[in-house]
Amino acid sequence: QVRMVESGGGLVQPGGSLRPSCAASGSIFSINAMAWYRQAPGKWRELVADITTSSGRTNYADSVKGRFTISIDNAKNTMYLQMNSLKPEDTAVYYCNALFLDTRFPWGLGTQVTVSK
Repeated sequence: QVRMVESGGGLVQPGGSLRPSCAASGSIFSINAMAWYRQAPGKWRELVADITTSSGRTNYADSVKGRFTISIDNAKNTMYLQMNSLKPEDTAVYYCNALFLDTRFPWGLGTQVTVSK
């Protein structure tokens, strides 16, 4: 199994920025594609952004396009989600995981992001 540990969430005002991190117990580059997901209270978990580890190709949900950037730091084996121009509707628990899920990739605890005045 490859375990993911998310960190870097917090409380921020609308218009602010955060950069959650994702550390994996194994090499991120052993996974074809990685992703960030989020789950707001009372809602289903949704895909926010994904990245193909070999090519760096990225995709974003329409709701975050132009505001969020997914990236991987090779040397640190860590994935990031730079979140700018945050809105109250971005409030959720953010999780990292493989894009194509299976039993090798259990969910971590996530990191809470709260956007509020």
